[in-house]
Amino acid sequence: MLSQVADGVWVRQSEWVWSNAVVVRGEDGLILVDPGIDGADLNQLADDVHRLGIPVAAGFSTHPHWDHLLWHTRFGDVPRYATPACAHAASHARERAQAMAAESASGIPLDLVGLLSPLPTDGGPVPGEIIEHQAHAIGHAAVLLADRGVLLAGDMLSDVLIPLLDPRRPDQVGAYERALDRLGEAASHVDVLVPGHGNVAVGPEVAARLAADRAYIDALRRGEEPVDARLAQDWLCGPHRSNLEQARHSSG
Repeated sequence: MLSQVADGVWVRQSEWVWSNAVVVRGEDGLILVDPGIDGADLNQLADDVHRLGIPVAAGFSTHPHWDHLLWHTRFGDVPRYATPACAHAASHARERAQAMAAESASGIPLDLVGLLSPLPTDGGPVPGEIIEHQAHAIGHAAVLLADRGVLLAGDMLSDVLIPLLDPRRPDQVGAYERALDRLGEAASHVDVLVPGHGNVAVGPEVAARLAADRAYIDALRRGEEPVDARLAQDWLCGPHRSNLEQARHSSG
């Protein structure tokens, strides 16, 4: 079920690692941001969107990990966008993403995984400001909807996942620090933060998410073992544990 978090912004959460599909009303219709996760989720999201009575204009993927590259025929044959770097990475890793999707979820139209186009420089149908950075994944993007007070953060600023760095790429600690600086500036304009995984943050919790991730990355920079309250939560050790482990390794 869709939950409205701001004017023209809805979120639907999956049980798979608390993944958030986001629906944003744009000038030309709805933009589906990171829709997923399995076939049942996609079908239910399509039902939710149908009830809104607004056509889907486009899709947007925040980064090229398989769980953010999904689509369904019921959403329509519309453009699906990402940053140029993300679209390029998704194209080159499409077979791997399809294999990971097939292994980790069911009922997904695998032929639609990762079919992304570079977002036009003017943003095309995607409203707001695209905040691109290189933390977590190549061409990762957040979407700042300043007029609605919302930041869509992709796989950043989660309350259930620690900062996940890409070990295949250099200076991810530095990339994460720079990304948090950019996201911190964007977050100063919002009251609502929607992460790719976890609970929506509202009000003071937005700054708390930033502070928690900064502390974690600062510890890595000092060469210390980070201590993070998210790792101690009981719900990280239950039936979702295998999904969390997959999320830690879900690179596209």
